[in-house]
Amino acid sequence: MTHAQIHDSGYSWLRLAITLLIASVANVGMWAVIVILPAVEAEFGAGRAEASLPYTLTMVGFALGNLLIGRVVDRFGVTLALIGAAMLSAACYGLAVLAPSILVLSLVHLGLGIGTGVGFGPLIADISHWFLRRRGIAVALVASGNYLSGAIWPMLLAGLLAESGWRQVYLVLAVVTLAALVPLSLLLRRRVPPEAHGVAEAASAGNRRSTGLSPRALQWLLGLAGIACCVAMSMPQVHIVAYCVGLGYGPAVGAEMLSLMLLGGVVSRVISGLVADRLGGVATLLAGSVLQCIALFLYLPWDGMVPLYLVSAVFGLSQGGIVPSYALVVREFMPAREAGARVGFVMMMTIVGMALGGWLSGWIYDLSGSYQLAFVNGIAWNGLNIAIVAMLMLRARPRRVATA
Repeated sequence: MTHAQIHDSGYSWLRLAITLLIASVANVGMWAVIVILPAVEAEFGAGRAEASLPYTLTMVGFALGNLLIGRVVDRFGVTLALIGAAMLSAACYGLAVLAPSILVLSLVHLGLGIGTGVGFGPLIADISHWFLRRRGIAVALVASGNYLSGAIWPMLLAGLLAESGWRQVYLVLAVVTLAALVPLSLLLRRRVPPEAHGVAEAASAGNRRSTGLSPRALQWLLGLAGIACCVAMSMPQVHIVAYCVGLGYGPAVGAEMLSLMLLGGVVSRVISGLVADRLGGVATLLAGSVLQCIALFLYLPWDGMVPLYLVSAVFGLSQGGIVPSYALVVREFMPAREAGARVGFVMMMTIVGMALGGWLSGWIYDLSGSYQLAFVNGIAWNGLNIAIVAMLMLRARPRRVATA
């Protein structure tokens, strides 16, 4: 089988569709914890920062899952990794139902985050091996599964949460996770032949660019930028439900805003993938970072229900393409043979930023009694991200190829 029959083939696009469906289910753990945050806060009598701890540990686990499960995918394939992660997630949903305290609930969410991690970086790494010319849009579509999950599931879970409570929500998710992921994972048993990897490596080497920095230095700069952008990103995503409860609009309205925000993120990721195939990852990353900063500013003057719906939609449309662009930057500037480890590290750092930002915003709220300063904090971190990406944009140039 030639590389033309493997990369960008009909099977590649079919695999992409199956992977996107898997991602929309596998990622639900990181959004369900946001939806139940007000209910958990009320049941355990916790402060906003303490109630944010399950989300924070979910994201810590999510970061570890991206790194650890990515290695399992490299060694054993994505099917085995998906089955194991589905079993872990389902077990953690069940244990969460029995949690007697917010501390125990938080620790269980660490395991849930690890299982949920299979739905992001590992799936992105797997699909990137099946595309060459359309890798940007393929990566963006798989990454959009994370937001598609966030757009769909909060709406589906809101009614069950209101009628039966958050513990019943988690019981349902345990069943759905096993019933959906195990059969779907069996459809991804086919693996890329070794010779196709060689073709991809040669193609990447011919198009690779340079910043004049060592791969290690570039990796750490991208990691710092990833933390900064996602501390900013986490403020609306993690706290929009609690923010709406505090304003008197109720959790259902907050869940609708979160779904609208993340649906906009799906659209943004698809558009960003198309843009990245033409302009490259760095330019796409910079554009998304600037637009996210502008959208965060819009939260400061308006807190009415209708303006918040509009601003949440704008925020989603602005920032959706940021995180997948980091994976594309790694593929543009670093050897393909290092892509798995480098992408896994940078994705882990973006998730660390989400975890840090989720907790930090709750802490600022507890200190000030308002989310205004939390939005300002997000804008400041966003500025750091823009500065780093702009510097990389100015330094980027084609890599000179030695001639005989």
